[in-house]
Amino acid sequence: MLEATMVIIDNSEYMRNGDYTPSRYQAQLDTVEIIFRRKTNSNPENTVGLMTMAGVSSVVLSNLTTNYGQILSGLHSSKIEGQSNIVDGIQVACLALRNRQNKNQKQRIVVFVGSPIKEGVKELSSLAVKLKKNNIFVYFINFGEQQANTSKLEEFMSIIDSGDNLSHLVTIPQGPYLLYEQVDKTAILRDQDQLESMQDGFGEFGG
Repeated sequence: MLEATMVIIDNSEYMRNGDYTPSRYQAQLDTVEIIFRRKTNSNPENTVGLMTMAGVSSVVLSNLTTNYGQILSGLHSSKIEGQSNIVDGIQVACLALRNRQNKNQKQRIVVFVGSPIKEGVKELSSLAVKLKKNNIFVYFINFGEQQANTSKLEEFMSIIDSGDNLSHLVTIPQGPYLLYEQVDKTAILRDQDQLESMQDGFGEFGG
């Protein structure tokens, strides 16, 4: 499946926490590389972009690209600051996807959520409706603040999920395994054709 994927990392102050090895922040950065490799290996025409969602405003660190060097450069320029704004982040990601060069690419957004979501359910629900209308699929990697965020993210998913199994919420608890190892086992990184052929028999992976 041909895809354009914007990855949103959580660069809020909560990312200094060391409950994920070596820290919440570094655990994300390691996972970004896995996401990039999986996406571009599955189809050489797939593109991946990178952005942050905390601080004064959301910042695009790398436009959609097939060059990991651009992603790496973006990661090196990012910094931990302030609070995350998930709605603003996703809206900026949508603009980046709209500007993709190949309009045949399916639109994807991967969001790392590692700090409490400050937006209310009503605001999140309104965003979910817009994403569904525009055929933009969202993958949430929910870690670190699951108790605060899971119910809000589940409500979001109940709106955006059309039963096609193309949007996912993956909750990763603290534990002995590295974050990227856990994400790598989920539906976010499974071959989409394989997923679609298997979903009827096994339900949603990694939920």
